[in-house]
Amino acid sequence: MKPHATTAAIDARRRQAAQKLEQVEKAIGQLRRERGRLTVRAVAERAGASVTFLYENSKARALVSNAVDASRTRQVRAAQAEHEQIEASWRERALNAEAELGRTQKEVFAQRQQIGELMGKLRDLDQMVPGESVQALTSENITLKRRVQQLTREHRTLQERLEGARSNNRFADKRIADLEAQVLARLPHQPPQGN
Repeated sequence: MKPHATTAAIDARRRQAAQKLEQVEKAIGQLRRERGRLTVRAVAERAGASVTFLYENSKARALVSNAVDASRTRQVRAAQAEHEQIEASWRERALNAEAELGRTQKEVFAQRQQIGELMGKLRDLDQMVPGESVQALTSENITLKRRVQQLTREHRTLQERLEGARSNNRFADKRIADLEAQVLARLPHQPPQGN
């Protein structure tokens, strides 16, 4: 082979390698923008280069290695941020639940205390009221219930009478209006007086 042809072949290989390196850089940029998964195979397919070229060419190997490492770092950071956000959400829920549990326990304690006080008052009343007084109160309660029933019946009767009186009153008003109309109709018609 001639030395001139060898130099031309070497230059052509260099141009081809430089062109492939540009394609590799462009492929890495596209995958980053698309947030695609950066792997050696993905870069090779996107750049239209062979995996062998990416491993054999030191510049291509460095570009891909740096891009893959950066992508993994970004993925780790994103996963960590998501994990921290989820953990913060659960932490907030746990704190809210803990606060609600404390409030509920205080409310239950207050209600138990109030129930205890009321039970004590009932025991005090039982001790204060002798057995005969209980019978007297029961008898008086029955008498009062009967009186309420009697008053309810009387109220109902009076209500019915009031309705009847109102009905009679409406009938009387109508009858009076009819009689007034008849009286006016029988009166002789008087012409209006003028000057």
